[in-house]
Amino acid sequence: MKQQVIVCVDDDNTVLKSLKAELQEAVGNAYLIEIAESGEEALELIEELLSDGYEVPLIISDHIMPEMKGDELLKQVHRISPKTIKIMLTGQADIEAVGNAIKNANLYRYIAKPWQQEDLSLTVKEAVNSYLQNKLLASQNAQLQQMNQELADLNREQALLITQLHENENRLTQFLEAMPIGVGVLDADGQVYYINRKAKEIFGKGVVPDTSAEQLSEVYQTYKAGTNQEYPPENLPIVRALNGENSTADDIEVHQGEKIIPVEIFATPIYDKQGNIVYAINTLQDITERQEAEAERKKFIEELFEVNCSLEISLEAELEIAEATSRFVPNQFLSFLGCDSIVDIKLGEAVELEMSILFSDIRDFTTLSEQMTPQENFKFINSYLSYMEPLIVENQGFIDKYIGDAIMALFSESADNAVKAGIAMLHTLAEYNQQRASMGYVPVQIGVGINTGSLMLGTVGGRNRMDGTVIGDAVNLAARIESLTKNYGVSLLITQHTFDRLTNPADHAIRVIDRVQVKGKSEWVTVYEVFDADLPFVKAGKLATLQLFAEALFLYNMNSFRESGGLFADCLRQNPGDKVARIYLDRCS
Repeated sequence: MKQQVIVCVDDDNTVLKSLKAELQEAVGNAYLIEIAESGEEALELIEELLSDGYEVPLIISDHIMPEMKGDELLKQVHRISPKTIKIMLTGQADIEAVGNAIKNANLYRYIAKPWQQEDLSLTVKEAVNSYLQNKLLASQNAQLQQMNQELADLNREQALLITQLHENENRLTQFLEAMPIGVGVLDADGQVYYINRKAKEIFGKGVVPDTSAEQLSEVYQTYKAGTNQEYPPENLPIVRALNGENSTADDIEVHQGEKIIPVEIFATPIYDKQGNIVYAINTLQDITERQEAEAERKKFIEELFEVNCSLEISLEAELEIAEATSRFVPNQFLSFLGCDSIVDIKLGEAVELEMSILFSDIRDFTTLSEQMTPQENFKFINSYLSYMEPLIVENQGFIDKYIGDAIMALFSESADNAVKAGIAMLHTLAEYNQQRASMGYVPVQIGVGINTGSLMLGTVGGRNRMDGTVIGDAVNLAARIESLTKNYGVSLLITQHTFDRLTNPADHAIRVIDRVQVKGKSEWVTVYEVFDADLPFVKAGKLATLQLFAEALFLYNMNSFRESGGLFADCLRQNPGDKVARIYLDRCS
């Protein structure tokens, strides 16, 4: 095996030494670390290494350097060693430079200076592992080179998304500073990490260095409501969140001299990819006005009770109203907007989130509904939806809206939940159809489409009528992906964006079926079929022909229609129920 070398480039020798030391610690003796103080020196070094039989799996380069900038260097490196992974490490590169590096040099990642050692170490390990995996995959199956190139394209897109993520982080900070509620963050060691402007107003101070979790009540003057007793630090919601709890409290007061501020606090833990708690975040709101309004409301109710006992309002009635309201406006929707109840919602309130969007639709519903009276239509739809709705809730999703027979559901925690919900819907549909068949009704078929991406969640409408909704390209794409299920004769399709966010795609029966340009969109989208819920013999056939189907699809995309048609025909001989293989065979003919 060839000796592998990581090259670091920076015009600051101090930075180079620090970078080399951290990389040596991260990768050990498995790689040689070479350094260069300019783009020209780096090019000469790489050409010499390659001519001497070394491999260069990774180059890390600064951007602002005399004579040759980092994006131009990476472009030249890509020309002579296209498989080398490129990382830009700089504090001054603009989006144009990053874009140039992505476009011309297949940039893997942009890391801002000063870097976090853990982030750098993790990125380098992932980069060299990616290099080794790409090399292994290339040697195992040369016929998949085109597909590997597509994955490289996705890596470039990912690098741009990471750059955009940094911009989004800056916007998030601006957003947090502008929020009308307080936000505080503790790190995993219980140290105060961040306090926004509103929280500073409530506490009368910002981040106090070296404040431990045990000192929070003393430093930030939090007390049990109505007393001069400091609030037990271990009971503070944000401290409980460090222990993995989602918690809330409304019995806390902040004392600023003679001023007393009652607050309501919500706290939740934040986990890394390994499931370790890395932060605890809480929101706190001054509820002085709410308490005053509550007091006035109670006074009003008491006076009203005295005037007319028939207007008695019980807690049970209020709970019933709240429960009824939640059927029209999901509690999750209110939570995302930071509202305690529907009366707090204001027109135009919105928040940007990343979610997985699930669309489902009954096939040929118009034809089906024409055979029923309006009353029978409503009875059928409600019967069908009563089977589907619990499956979405059980998988941590909520229904944004019903569109006739169609369902639009949102999942904020993970793409896995959305895919599991879609599979559960198809399994339950099979049971539902058995019941319909026993009563003499025709079976129902549905299509499910899932996409994952950024969207805006908020309220739209006018003064007298408004509605909660989500808006964005990610939503539109999910709806269009669902409509493609009809074209391919399949039940469940997901996009590349959703596939990339699955924790372990191997847990499901999945295969790529096409790369399409969806109507109304300029970019191409890779589409995957999830066939866990197919009939057992169809699913078994697709699994048995998975590699054969992939080879046929590769040849089809290379315009080798005769060869691919033969392989698709083989797929059908082994699995006659494969509708997608039938479609491709017809195309090849």
